[in-house]
Amino acid sequence: MGLFGKKANTAGQVDMGRLPRHIAIIMDGNGRWAKMRGLPRTAGHKEGAETFRRIARHCKKLGVDYLTVYAFSTENWKRPKEEVDAIMSLLGQYLHEAIPSMEKEHIRVKFFGDLSVLEPELRGLAEEANALSDTIEGVQANLCLNYGGRDEIVRAAKKCAEAGVEWTEENFGKFLYSADVPDPELVIRPGGEMRISNFLLWQCAYSEWVFTPTLWPDFDEQALEEAIVAYQRRDRRFGGVK
Repeated sequence: MGLFGKKANTAGQVDMGRLPRHIAIIMDGNGRWAKMRGLPRTAGHKEGAETFRRIARHCKKLGVDYLTVYAFSTENWKRPKEEVDAIMSLLGQYLHEAIPSMEKEHIRVKFFGDLSVLEPELRGLAEEANALSDTIEGVQANLCLNYGGRDEIVRAAKKCAEAGVEWTEENFGKFLYSADVPDPELVIRPGGEMRISNFLLWQCAYSEWVFTPTLWPDFDEQALEEAIVAYQRRDRRFGGVK
């Protein structure tokens, strides 16, 4: 689907010389996608996982260096246990498939968030992916798992205080999950909602946002390119003037 919920021809419109290095996406709309089709919400999450695979591969094809997606927030534990279990199972299945192929496909998988509360097997897989990613090169896909922007800021503040370093933006940034990763130039939210939902609050200070009604399972390569074109049409001034 296109950026505004319908197909649009964007061939040749993406300026490959001005791609954002880092794209972040709030993967929203899985449950509504399933409900519209009379399916359980878990079916929407399964389809959404396939969409993530396709979009990650297309980011690599385009030459985007970093892709960060909101996989599971600190608030998502409030959802029904069956749905939470299904999401965690899909994550485990993805990692079982992804880890053996990361080096070959040149796709690094990193996790942002508090992994301590995960089941041991899933936590082990996430830590294995993190460690392996440090040894290979390629596009980096960051999965925000048990992640909240406020929680990340509080965590970083505590670590900054414990380290006894001067409180500067640069020093503070070193204690974020995203340390050494550039801030996202473009944030995309499919699903029709127009809020940031506690996502990358520090990192998105000057990001360009694109909101689209397209539900995440229907978000495709063309929709990604349309969002990039919208970003490239923006006049980014960072508080100054041109």
